Amino acid sequence: MGGTRIGALLLALALGWSAAARAEPVRVVATFSILGDLVRQVGGVRVATTTLVGPNGDAHSFVPAPADAQAVAAARLVVVNGLGFEGWIDRLIKASGTKATVIVASKGIVPIEEESGHGHDHGIDPHAWQNVAHARRYVATIRDGLIAADPEGRAVYEANAAAYLAQLDALEAEVRAALRGIPEARRRIVTTHDAFGYFARAYGLRFLAPQGVSSQSEATARDVAAIIRQIRRDKVPAVFLENVSDPRLMQQIARESGARAGGRVFSDALSEPGGPAPTYLEMMRHNVREFAAALGG
Repeated sequence: MGGTRIGALLLALALGWSAAARAEPVRVVATFSILGDLVRQVGGVRVATTTLVGPNGDAHSFVPAPADAQAVAAARLVVVNGLGFEGWIDRLIKASGTKATVIVASKGIVPIEEESGHGHDHGIDPHAWQNVAHARRYVATIRDGLIAADPEGRAVYEANAAAYLAQLDALEAEVRAALRGIPEARRRIVTTHDAFGYFARAYGLRFLAPQGVSSQSEATARDVAAIIRQIRRDKVPAVFLENVSDPRLMQQIARESGARAGGRVFSDALSEPGGPAPTYLEMMRHNVREFAAALGG
């Protein structure tokens, strides 16, 4: 009897250890906060996500630290935006020596080519997540990458992705409904840098910016003067500051052009937890509310 009990106890312990091993979360590194949120939505409790560029952080000017290399080295998956957004990521991956699989979230998306030539890679605009339809593509790519890395979690990842895709469908309808009533003559906005090209194409607005698609490209005095003249000529209703940018440039443009200074919007990064845009869904809703409020009258 005693041997039977001991055997049963050992079996229970073995099963417990096996379950604990299976419960070890998949370590994923996402390059910036918006991607980090999408990974968490799909991965749920099976995934431990580290985000390199956090809330309100500027991925354009990010300089990786040794702790970032350590996080990448320990990861099973590294999720990047691609389209030239993270100019530092290839060097970081190489320096870390990681064996992680790299997932390019924007895979399959046809990029916008910027006429200004200020882009990260021959004028390519990397801000594809600003179109909700593209965010759906990101989610599907992340789901498939997680399934490949952790086949036992397939059911969890598929269920989480399906639920989140339904939320993105609802978000798309909200965005279109909120912008539908804006008069055609008022569908023009100035933002700090050119991060809303995909939003503009998807939802029928026009964005102007004194900087190119990288917040690191410097706006010259000539650029600023040209924007001010265009605002006056076209009667652009509002200018918006982005959370990753220095406010002084947009304050100058609003002051000298007479355009209304709209609220702060979020382009390349989420807000801090408890802020107005702590998730992708809330970021898009916040931006649309700001745009609609400034342009609707």
